[in-house]
Amino acid sequence: MSKSKEPMEKTTTGSTFSFHWGYIILPVVIFLLSVILTAFFYHRLPVEVAYRFQADGSPDKWLSRSAIVLWMLIPQLILTLLTGAITWGMAKLSDRFIQPESAGIKLERIILLMGNIIALPQIIVFFAMLDIFSYNSYQIHLLPLWVFALIVMAVGGIILGIFFLQTIPRIRKVSKE
Repeated sequence: MSKSKEPMEKTTTGSTFSFHWGYIILPVVIFLLSVILTAFFYHRLPVEVAYRFQADGSPDKWLSRSAIVLWMLIPQLILTLLTGAITWGMAKLSDRFIQPESAGIKLERIILLMGNIIALPQIIVFFAMLDIFSYNSYQIHLLPLWVFALIVMAVGGIILGIFFLQTIPRIRKVSKE
């Protein structure tokens, strides 16, 4: 065995990925909109803010203005950071695994979907925050939260369905070749 002092070359046939802001654009935008909405409504809110409502729309539970702002923004921040960490990790892990050109599925599309699908729970939290702020500032409820959550889940299901319906024929085509 001969020992060469030249470094071994790394050979890959797949492409390498790096983190792109497009992977998490929706969660970042929703987080920024939440911060802007909070800044707009903060001084319009009373000292004690109603955050839970009965079936007829009357307030049931109350929190201080600062506490409700924290309870609305912290989940948004955590989800945004979690999304960034997941997509960054997936982009870094993609370097370790060589994706054949004939796989039929583009890894970049999967990372894009994974990063932006986290926006669905963020949208629900954003709507809850908007409803709390609108009720406490103007005594107006927008829509029951459960109805809005069902709408968001249905839209998310449609998005995932479209993704899978586009992906399945590609995989079948590649597996037949």
